[in-house]
Amino acid sequence: MMNSPDSAEGIADSFEEESGPEGLQAATQPEDSPATIERQISDMHDRLLRTQAELDNFRKRSRREYEEALRYREMDLLRDLLPVLDTVLRAIDAAQKTADVESLRSGFRMTAQQIEKVLEAHGCRAIEAEGTSFDPAVHDAICQQVTPGMAAGTIVGVASRGYRLHDRVVRPAQVIVAKEEM
Repeated sequence: MMNSPDSAEGIADSFEEESGPEGLQAATQPEDSPATIERQISDMHDRLLRTQAELDNFRKRSRREYEEALRYREMDLLRDLLPVLDTVLRAIDAAQKTADVESLRSGFRMTAQQIEKVLEAHGCRAIEAEGTSFDPAVHDAICQQVTPGMAAGTIVGVASRGYRLHDRVVRPAQVIVAKEEM
């Protein structure tokens, strides 16, 4: 495997190839003239400066690429959401031309399914809540109500769905929690 000139091994290998072990020995032998030693020191200093400049350029390039990746990280999500927006805009146009409520309801249902598919494709899933035990890590209780036949602490209604991105909660589900009769 060849070492790239940007890596430390590549720089060390190229330095060794250029100077070789005899270059080091030549610099330490007492019979070399002061001018030769000065030239060798100057050459080594120049190589050191070039290597430092290459490292600095590598760091700057890496930082630029990282910042660009951060800036455009939502690009895939946006590309997936734009067709959904197109569908919503078409539904709005259709609503102005028809009085058929059921077809509008069906159109909005399909749009919601499209959005859910986009979210799932990006690792975002709805938090299942109704019928489960209240968990403050993923649920936000907006009220409690007495519900016969339900154990206290059981979620009996969902006011707003919660979502999780991989293992992190994006938004907790807003829920109604059963409580004991007083």
